[in-house]
Amino acid sequence: MTPKTIKGACTCGRVTLEATQPPLWVAHCHCENCRKAHGAGFVTYAGFQKDSVHIKTGETNLTAYRSDTNSTRRFCKTCGSTLTYESPRWKGEIHLAVANLTHLTEFPSAHAYADRAPDWCPITDKLEQRGGPTGTEPPP
Repeated sequence: MTPKTIKGACTCGRVTLEATQPPLWVAHCHCENCRKAHGAGFVTYAGFQKDSVHIKTGETNLTAYRSDTNSTRRFCKTCGSTLTYESPRWKGEIHLAVANLTHLTEFPSAHAYADRAPDWCPITDKLEQRGGPTGTEPPP
């Protein structure tokens, strides 16, 4: 059976990508770096094996930002859409911002860094909540 392809693009469409389903996971992240990078209360990411994600067009239109945690966010130089996130914490994985994807059929299953969710954006669903230093530990 041929894997279903998930396609994605930045807002202006200059950068397009494809990924092979299924993602390893889909989750909402509430860490401060993600919130600031996306200008939102949280960001939803899908994690994939790095070798299953391919930039189809516009690779030269991507630029990168390396944070204090040594993670790298790649985004479109023209429209600013964040497309990918990579961290030494998750070797071999690339995380794609779900808002830029089409044909994704998996739903978020958890909240990462739930203990860092801002008061103005409370978690109100019943998804599993993780936290602590790695954002993936069970709640106390």
